[in-house]
Amino acid sequence: MITFLREGLRASTSPLALLVLAPLAGTPLASVAQAQSASSEPVVQSEGDTLMLDTITVTSGKTEDRVINDLAGSSVVTRRQIDLLQSSRVSDVLQGVPGVAVQETGTDPGQAVNIRGLQDFGRVNVLVDGARQDYQVSGHGANGTFYLDPELIGQVDLVRGPVSTVYGSGAIGGVVSFRTRNIDDILNPDETYGAVQKLGIGTNGAGVLTNSMVGARIGTAADVFGQFLYRNTNNYRDGDDNKILDSDSELTAGLFKFNLYPADGHTVSASALLQNYDFTNNGDTGRGTRFKNDVTANTYTLGYRFSRPDIQWFDLSVKGYYTTTEDRKRVITPSSTYGSLGVRPGAPLTYSMETAGFDIHNTARFDTFGLGHALTLGIDGAQDQGETSDRAGGYGAAFTPSGERRLFGGFIQDEVRITPWLRTIGALRFDSYELNGGGVSSDGSRVSPKITVGVEPFKGIEFYGTYAEGYRAPSITETLIQGVHPFPIFNILPNPTLRPEVAHNLEGGVNIQYDDLLKTGDSFRAKVAVFHNEIDDFIDTVAVGPVYNVPFIPGMPASACVFAPHLCQIGVQDQQYQNIAQARLQGAELEAAYDWGGGFVSLAGTIISGRNEITGDPLNSVVPNRISTTLGFRFLEDKLTIGTRLTFVDDTKPTVTNPTKGYGLVDLFASYRYDENISGDISIQNLFDRQYTQYLNSNASPGLTAKFGLTVKFASR
Repeated sequence: MITFLREGLRASTSPLALLVLAPLAGTPLASVAQAQSASSEPVVQSEGDTLMLDTITVTSGKTEDRVINDLAGSSVVTRRQIDLLQSSRVSDVLQGVPGVAVQETGTDPGQAVNIRGLQDFGRVNVLVDGARQDYQVSGHGANGTFYLDPELIGQVDLVRGPVSTVYGSGAIGGVVSFRTRNIDDILNPDETYGAVQKLGIGTNGAGVLTNSMVGARIGTAADVFGQFLYRNTNNYRDGDDNKILDSDSELTAGLFKFNLYPADGHTVSASALLQNYDFTNNGDTGRGTRFKNDVTANTYTLGYRFSRPDIQWFDLSVKGYYTTTEDRKRVITPSSTYGSLGVRPGAPLTYSMETAGFDIHNTARFDTFGLGHALTLGIDGAQDQGETSDRAGGYGAAFTPSGERRLFGGFIQDEVRITPWLRTIGALRFDSYELNGGGVSSDGSRVSPKITVGVEPFKGIEFYGTYAEGYRAPSITETLIQGVHPFPIFNILPNPTLRPEVAHNLEGGVNIQYDDLLKTGDSFRAKVAVFHNEIDDFIDTVAVGPVYNVPFIPGMPASACVFAPHLCQIGVQDQQYQNIAQARLQGAELEAAYDWGGGFVSLAGTIISGRNEITGDPLNSVVPNRISTTLGFRFLEDKLTIGTRLTFVDDTKPTVTNPTKGYGLVDLFASYRYDENISGDISIQNLFDRQYTQYLNSNASPGLTAKFGLTVKFASR
């Protein structure tokens, strides 16, 4: 499989091969204007469905442009694509994006995004409506999860690598920005009020959902939007027909937004997202203490925007936000280790993370000496307050300590159009942090540069090269964690002298776009990128101190080894987060699509490798190489779309924690749009009931699963 991936990406440098190996498409191409120069008006996305690579994004630079024109490894997932495959988890949403994977536990709706082999502790900056999601609980799973249901998502913008200088501290892996649903997702521009109701049902634990959305435009002065979502999932079965216990959950969520337009160009906006998840599990391994979990994940934003085409030097955005994620756990059945400490059913354990932050930036567009500029200046900051309240044995408080971290940054970025075929982006970002907790404090600061050059020697083909640096401050847990692992027993030591990680990323790529290539009305888009990311002072757990024996009987104290050495035959070492001198990640990505009106074919491919440069050991967070392709056809005057998605994962990562070697998956989908107000979607995932476990996941993935959704809309003009 790895040979196939390498050859496929090598062949993809030719236009002919790219036509054959064409990323997720699923919708017809719309006519979108060519990308603006740095001094022109922002691109306005046309109405109707658009090919993914023609969708407008702002994630890599805060200035609007189409993905295909972005000089970075960027991607977009649209609402149409989410519906087409009936996504029920964020992992479904991002499955076809190159360089991106999602770690999840079947028994917990929380998920963690992995970009180019980096994840955990904020290495990937996850934003929901511009608000950081910094929740983190340490265990055997991901160290940094977030909660968000796909039915709440309007669009996903992704940037791979530490190139998004303007989107906050820490993103040495990349940025994932989720925009939640809004009034434009349910009402056309000429409609004043309306409602959308979606009902969904599925097999193999997919359960039922109901999604109700309403919106109204109050003339040109304001608009309001509301959404209520309920999802109830059941225990699913894997490809071998084994029931995955505790994989059921219940979600209730509400979303409210309003926009005020007090004068031409002025917008005042606010949003409130409230989510509540109820589920039960016994840890990441399925062998720990069994807890009942009650998770609330809320995000609030308040913003102001000024933008007018006739005032090019003033394009201002001001946003403040507050996010809180809290998991209130109650012991149902204590494990033998917890029971030996006197933990009884009903004992409480609560993890919470509160983040308050702001983002202020302005873009000025002007010309000097024949050069077009888009000069963006901004500042941003966030404060994380982590709190663990543990009356259930103390392990939770030890492994996820309470503490506070403050991040502050400022940046300047200039996008310069030098000639019609040459443009550059130069940026500097200043980051600083302070961390406090448990009587320990640390701080630091740094300036990180970025330079990008784009050259278009031929119409429709643009090459770019980038050097960018990124800076990630140590997290509260990495610095302050201190405790004894339950079994086998060993110490986990704090490290207040941790240094921040610094990424140095070299990236080269090519963007290709042609219309009317093989026939009138067709469209071809492709993005290819190669990267080399070296991270100084990379933080990872290492074994420290001498090897010693501990009891192999759960709950037995280590001191007993003095009197009963025959019961103590497990050799272990203490563990500690430390800076290793350097980690290196490198790879290549391909994202392409060809749409001929009557159908589409697409492809997303990823090759990544990573290792500790000191020991030569591979980085465990680097996921296997993967290729995903989608083929679809449209019938009945484009009312009916049917197709398939194929996903192939190679066998470079078979381990004890990942028993599955290489595997292939086949998904089917069909969508029928009776008219603009009534539609139905069907998807069948894992058609051949393949048994597999996605790398880093704790549970085997679902077997054959069918989902159906019916959407009905009412609107008035």
